[in-house]
Amino acid sequence: MHRAPSSRAVEPTTRHHRTAFSGPGLRRRLLAALVAIPLALAAAACGDDGGDSAADPNKPVELSIFWWGAEGRAKLTEDALALYTKKHPNVTFKKTWQANQGYFDKLATLTAGGDAPDIFQIDDNYLTEYASRNVTLDLTSYKDGGKLDVSKFPESLVNYGIVDGKMAGVAFGENTQGLVFNKTLLDKFKLPAPTTGMTWADFITWAENVSKTAKVPGTQDPSADYKAFWVWLRQQGKDLYKDKALGFTEQDVAGWFELWKGARDRGATPTADVIHEGNVTDISKQLVVTGKASTSWVWANQMPELKKNTKDELGVVAYPGDPSAQWARASMYFSVFRGSEHKDIAVDVINFLSNDPEAAAVLGTDRGLPSNLDIRKAVSSTVSDANMKVAIQVQTELGAKFGASPQVPLKGHSKVRAELIKAAEEVQFGRQTPAEAAKAYFAIAQAAIGQA
Repeated sequence: MHRAPSSRAVEPTTRHHRTAFSGPGLRRRLLAALVAIPLALAAAACGDDGGDSAADPNKPVELSIFWWGAEGRAKLTEDALALYTKKHPNVTFKKTWQANQGYFDKLATLTAGGDAPDIFQIDDNYLTEYASRNVTLDLTSYKDGGKLDVSKFPESLVNYGIVDGKMAGVAFGENTQGLVFNKTLLDKFKLPAPTTGMTWADFITWAENVSKTAKVPGTQDPSADYKAFWVWLRQQGKDLYKDKALGFTEQDVAGWFELWKGARDRGATPTADVIHEGNVTDISKQLVVTGKASTSWVWANQMPELKKNTKDELGVVAYPGDPSAQWARASMYFSVFRGSEHKDIAVDVINFLSNDPEAAAVLGTDRGLPSNLDIRKAVSSTVSDANMKVAIQVQTELGAKFGASPQVPLKGHSKVRAELIKAAEEVQFGRQTPAEAAKAYFAIAQAAIGQA
């Protein structure tokens, strides 16, 4: 088995740690909570695409599975797969994992060489790309036939795995955007906390007041943050993508940059050099925990990881504006290789990992809040980490306000994200006007997705 050394993730939401959600005590509590959940798991189907399993369901089968993550995730995943083998003794696994950095380079090499793993982890940066290249198996027929049970998933989470009408992946954990604030600092100066539903203008005014009163910048400047830009666009009736094109205009980008130039001019944010620190660092050094800003723009489930790096109490709310612009985002997916010789069994493994109570007891919240809502309720009842409890509570409350999920990002999304950082920093450092940076960024973003 390959065990690469851990390194920081490219996308912070993929960083989950085992500490708060592992150990025998947790598993016993979680199993007790899950025992009452009635789940009918489909047995591994034996269809035409099932390879040699179609002729003999007891014939030994080895499935290859590939995922990213740290050692904690590897141990949890291996234990859950061992449970599957215990229930299906003829099925064993060739397990490979590594840190996020370089993961997709390796996956691209494997698929290009026709040696893709039967099951692989993927995120919304690449799901469309792999689906459009016919690497991923369309899981629609398995879902419709009951062999892949997503009936307890939020509908928007199911839909966030559909590309061009085909189900390219199963959402393996839910997340949403979260504005994390330093509650200790605000309480010290008797300042109010930000609230879900406050307007962007009110939030910037709030941040300006924090800066003046606490002498700590009120908020990290999120003009380089695609998550914040995306939510803001949806509140304008736009989106990041629409069909095969960008869902926004050059003028939208300029308006976004102008909004935050105004906030910087009012002292609501740090200076450009400090903003840059927040733009390029990992979750452990976000400005809200380094004391260089009172708020940071992250994923809601990153609260425990942030808390590890500060003694202060933290809180989390939705991004400003109408919270229905946020959605149930898949923290990651599991997909099946279209060329697998054991498609049916591979799908059944994913079904097992998603819905089996014992597997849930092992996996906990390592990949985000479980997609199965019954499983999630049971998992949530066992969580002892106070910060994760807050994150779960906020995400549960927001779940009732979520809007429909957007389409899965287009191929080229990772470049669209990276180039937004570069363009925003041109404005933050005063090298370009919002209009100039917006024009350049829009052209690059169009080229990144192949839009003429």
